[in-house]
Amino acid sequence: MIPTLIGITIVCFTLIQMVPGGPVEQYLSRISGAESLQGANANNTISQEEVAIVRAYYGFDRPAIERYFSWLWNLLHLDFGDSYFYEEPVWDVVTERMPISLFFGLTSFLLSYAVCIPLGIFKAVKKDTWADTLSSILIYIGYVMPAYALGVLLIILFCGGSYLDWFPLGGVMSGSFEELGFLWGILDFMHHMILPMICFMAGEFAVLTILMKNSLLEEIHKEYIRTALLKGSSRLRAVMVHGLRNALIPIATRLSEIFTLVFAGALLIERVFDIDGMGLLFYNSIVRRDYNVVLGLIVMTSFLSLVGRLFSDLLYALVDPRIRFK
Repeated sequence: MIPTLIGITIVCFTLIQMVPGGPVEQYLSRISGAESLQGANANNTISQEEVAIVRAYYGFDRPAIERYFSWLWNLLHLDFGDSYFYEEPVWDVVTERMPISLFFGLTSFLLSYAVCIPLGIFKAVKKDTWADTLSSILIYIGYVMPAYALGVLLIILFCGGSYLDWFPLGGVMSGSFEELGFLWGILDFMHHMILPMICFMAGEFAVLTILMKNSLLEEIHKEYIRTALLKGSSRLRAVMVHGLRNALIPIATRLSEIFTLVFAGALLIERVFDIDGMGLLFYNSIVRRDYNVVLGLIVMTSFLSLVGRLFSDLLYALVDPRIRFK
């Protein structure tokens, strides 16, 4: 994990240095724009001395290799640096948007597992029936439709367009949220979250359901299930008692995704529903060349992804006694 994480930092840091129009250029552009607004006669030329001062302020007067090791040393002390755009610590910028992304990630994660596992079991038991066919059609429609397109469609249908006016257009709360009580505040928040949550769950919902169905179908056709049936066990009991545990192994290993839920974010969904989450922060930071925020998000996400993969391996060995690590 450690060499992999270091390799990720080297590659990302190097690629970012190659992107034209860095923080210095972004800052000078803002300064020039501000000066030009003062009037037609304003002198908006910036001298080389001023450029050198700005480069020194941001630390770009040093070689890239020196800046990398300086950044890495600070990273080892959990110092992600300051945002060039927001002019505050990267950690504060990230944690400010973390709650909404954590809510989306955790809620969609729990709802997906709570619905997809029973639905996958139902589809496996009722294979090739009308219920299986109908649910498969609905699932695949949700899977192939892009999440942002689904969001636009839901807004048109349910947000006061030409049809129904059941949900707000966007945001995470009403303008009068502070005037609402605790209970009504929660209801108002949930009212805003229903449509975005549907979009967040659409793709993962289909994958988990089909994975659960196919995994259970594979177990149903194995010899130990036939043996249980020959011994007089009912088909439902053989499937639920004997086959389900083994079928849950691929599902259980996906629990490692819980480590990256804090950074769950989907740019297009957040743009459609006007939600200031991790996806939008990452996109805006790239556009603004806010290198420290970009690198901070990459490092945090990569570290948690690596921890999640380790957890997945350990969990796989836990649920399947045949697996041993040497």
